[in-house]
Amino acid sequence: MKPHPRSILLGAQASAFSLPVCDHYSGVEARMKKSLQLQAELTEEFGTCVFDVTLDCEDGAPVGGEAEHAALVTSLALGAAPEARVAVRVHPVDHPAFHADVATIAGQAASNLVHLMVPKVESVADVQTAVAALDACGATSLPLHVLIESPAAVHRAFDIAAHPRVQSLSFGLMDFVSSHGGAIPSDGMGVAGQFSHPLVLRAKGSKPAER
Repeated sequence: MKPHPRSILLGAQASAFSLPVCDHYSGVEARMKKSLQLQAELTEEFGTCVFDVTLDCEDGAPVGGEAEHAALVTSLALGAAPEARVAVRVHPVDHPAFHADVATIAGQAASNLVHLMVPKVESVADVQTAVAALDACGATSLPLHVLIESPAAVHRAFDIAAHPRVQSLSFGLMDFVSSHGGAIPSDGMGVAGQFSHPLVLRAKGSKPAER
């Protein structure tokens, strides 16, 4: 049997990692529990974890109930199976609840998390803010995933991706469309529109700005 290229290629691919093709977000208690249960069942069926579960604070926490929601998310992460792939999406770095989110969740459950998702990242400075918050609570090895959700963030995406703590970038289509104030119609978020509208296509295929 001929060896597979991945078993012999070194260099840039030597430290490559793989992520599940699906990352399921859930912020309602019953649905978060159901998602974790389904993940466990499918892991048992297939012998490996086939999707991530991201417990959501940004869209899941009620206004005024951010601290309680962070405590709930922490409890669920701590109670997940050892082989589970659980992440948490916290509030944006400029939200009043951000630092409390990180202190509570990463401060208590970092070893149970595969990454921390930070939404609405606009710049490398935002990444540095998130890293400082993680480091302050002892989560110095927890990777960051970031959501790119505005034209400014798209422009800076290559610089953001270059930060050593950033493991993955995701494109937040709905907020990206909303940030254009109507310049992109709502069908730009649809099945067809997200693959045809020129502004969306430009964002997805963006090249680094010339210096």
